Amino acid sequence: MLEVIHRGRGYVAINKPSGVLSVPGKNPKVPNCVEIGRRIFPEATGPMVVHRLDMETSGILLIALDEDSQRELSMQFEARMVDKKYVALLHGLVDADAGRVDLPIRPDIDRRPIQIVDHVHGKASTTLFRVLSREVDRTRVEFEPITGRTHQLRVHAATPRKDGGMGHPIIGDVLYSPPPHATRLMLHASYLAFMDPSTGRRVELESRPEF
Repeated sequence: MLEVIHRGRGYVAINKPSGVLSVPGKNPKVPNCVEIGRRIFPEATGPMVVHRLDMETSGILLIALDEDSQRELSMQFEARMVDKKYVALLHGLVDADAGRVDLPIRPDIDRRPIQIVDHVHGKASTTLFRVLSREVDRTRVEFEPITGRTHQLRVHAATPRKDGGMGHPIIGDVLYSPPPHATRLMLHASYLAFMDPSTGRRVELESRPEF
């Protein structure tokens, strides 16, 4: 069952658990939000998919219940009209209280789904961050992605400082962080703000991480 944290006229916002896909994947045994959503909301029409979170990432995910809402909400994401924030736990202690990471990234064609920094062929990606707390040997940060590249926050956190990144991988990241790993990726979509397609009013949603 998916926790519904908000329902609009043509959409719902759920709290996606870590380990659940946003959309159907290659392995039918792995649960996904679209198929679960269709069981919970049998009246839903259209593709339902508005945006995605990595399987390992938890937090706020929008699901459209009709084609018009899906189209309008998707356009808001494509036009970067949606404000998003994430909470993450990083290895080590981050020195700066706040900052910005700008790195061009692209898929590593030989090691998909890994993304790499490429100053020639990569696409621009920008993330703002601020430290929420420093906890002995780890740092709790809030990320605000300005762009929405695949694995952007994970790459920006893990890339060494000398190469323009933060140099502090997200705890539990099996792709970009050295072992040992936590039981899950410590990354949570904690805030989402957008325009309600039916009312035109701004909607702001928040979700606290379990970690």
